[in-house]
Amino acid sequence: MTKRNKVIYWISTIWLALGMASTGIVQLLRVKEEVDMMTHLGYPIYFLSILGVWKILGVIAVLIPGFSLVKEWAYAGFFFVMSGAVFSHLVRGDEAKEFFGPLLLLTLTVVSWYFRPSERKTIAVTQ
Repeated sequence: MTKRNKVIYWISTIWLALGMASTGIVQLLRVKEEVDMMTHLGYPIYFLSILGVWKILGVIAVLIPGFSLVKEWAYAGFFFVMSGAVFSHLVRGDEAKEFFGPLLLLTLTVVSWYFRPSERKTIAVTQ
């Protein structure tokens, strides 16, 4: 892995982790703005707790060494949650500012996943 790719990986991964952890905490605390947004999007409020826990666990999985298969699941979960958020805002006809955050986290997810070092990737087993 080149030094350039390693820098891209760590910058995107740290920003991704900060974004997912902060939104996960806000969702677990059920901050009024998050509750209002969930209601606006048509989702049940208890969904905030589920998303918050998944995001925190995903951050842990992406940052700790080893467990490459768990990392793949965490990246997939981040991708589904953030693409679902973007789609939900689009369907509701929200302004671009409303889905900028999810779109940024979606982009960071893809960049971090793409540039991850080989020791953080799953190894294909062939027979």
